[in-house]
Amino acid sequence: MSKKTKTFRSVEIIDIANKGQSVGKSENGIVLMVKNGIPGDIVDIETFRRKKNYYLGNIIKYHSFSSLRTDPKCEHFGICGGCKWQNMIYNSQVHLKEKKIKHAIQNISQEIEVQPIIKCEEQYYYRNKLEFSFTENRWLTNIEISSVEKKIEKRGVGFHISGMWDKVIDINKCHLQSEPSNKIRLAVKNFAIDNNISFYNSRSRKGLLRNLMIRNSSLNEFMIVIQFYENDSEKINMLLGHLKILFTEIKSLQYVINDKQNDSLYDRKLILFDGNKYINEKIGKLNFKIYPKSFFQTNINQTIVLYEIVKKYANLKGDEIVYDLYSGLGTISQFIAKKAKKVIGIESIWDAVSSAEESALLNNINNVEFETGDMKNIFTSDFISRHGNPDLIITDPPRDGMHKKVLNEILKLETKTIVYVSCNPSTQCRDLELLKEKYDIVKVQPVDMFPHTDHVENVVLLKFRN
Repeated sequence: MSKKTKTFRSVEIIDIANKGQSVGKSENGIVLMVKNGIPGDIVDIETFRRKKNYYLGNIIKYHSFSSLRTDPKCEHFGICGGCKWQNMIYNSQVHLKEKKIKHAIQNISQEIEVQPIIKCEEQYYYRNKLEFSFTENRWLTNIEISSVEKKIEKRGVGFHISGMWDKVIDINKCHLQSEPSNKIRLAVKNFAIDNNISFYNSRSRKGLLRNLMIRNSSLNEFMIVIQFYENDSEKINMLLGHLKILFTEIKSLQYVINDKQNDSLYDRKLILFDGNKYINEKIGKLNFKIYPKSFFQTNINQTIVLYEIVKKYANLKGDEIVYDLYSGLGTISQFIAKKAKKVIGIESIWDAVSSAEESALLNNINNVEFETGDMKNIFTSDFISRHGNPDLIITDPPRDGMHKKVLNEILKLETKTIVYVSCNPSTQCRDLELLKEKYDIVKVQPVDMFPHTDHVENVVLLKFRN
């Protein structure tokens, strides 16, 4: 790996890559990866690192701009690490996502047809969960650095700069979550500054305010979880009391004392300050309780679209045994339960299983059950002998995909139908390569869950080859 600088002139940006990067190719065929490029741009690129098959670089000049460009809505675009495609018209975004899925799937077989991607009707304010970091020493823009103003407020709360764990940009307005999300974040920040409540410094590991989680539901219920690095009960109660009075939408107000090096709260004790330990959500006619540690799809409207596809592909008649692998809160299990004889979910996180069981009771669903454990250890012949051979397997694994032991067990079972949901086409296709030993890919349906990002969900229907 070399760091020698090279300059390539009048390069056309021809494609997109992961993590918001774009791809250019020089006249002599050298591949260049850059940020802030849109297919169709003609640019000069200065490289800063050489990889095995490509160079990493920065755009130093635009000769002409792509017709796919549009003005980004957010004032923080280009600095904030999120929404990296806000400067591209939406139809082009989904076209590139569909192309990404086609490329990945057709590496398995050119004969597989990919259905047109299902667009997201709401391109802004679609997320139901955001996490912000507090900082004592926020990222300053070039304008602020060159300003004649002697005193600049350096405390802030916002998102990390892409690739910089210790740099946080102070967010004025975010377009990802509905109000009063912005008002809540700014209220916390302003009250803390006015009342001398300290902000966290990730290098010195000092300061009270560390992290802010805001969750909301389609029922307009908000959950606030604040992580404090230190246990200063007087200031904690003062701040939370202020939020309680100010925002009636907050139905769950909780906090955590977290003095670890990382800000993960999964091994921390949650303390309820006011309201319930959960907020309520609905998927169709089903009710769910969302807790702070619950994994839940972040775009509720597209989640319903996604689950309808799963149900359609499952094509249940009412007498089937269904396995729901990586079942999380049991949302898919319950969404299809009335069409099946029995649904068995497997999930590694105990809190998620507990929530799934609670919501099944709430929804009067008595033909679902859940087991807790590491998938590769629990999904065995013993598990199958206890629950029966499945007629259908639904799997929605994390980004890493399925463990090889799980795939081998599926191949041994020879279940007639598999519905594979994934947020990572790369690992999904890796798994499909193994499954195609005994299965045919029948249908592929991409769904855009996350506008202005390169992320895309994909649903694949597989049938056992007799």
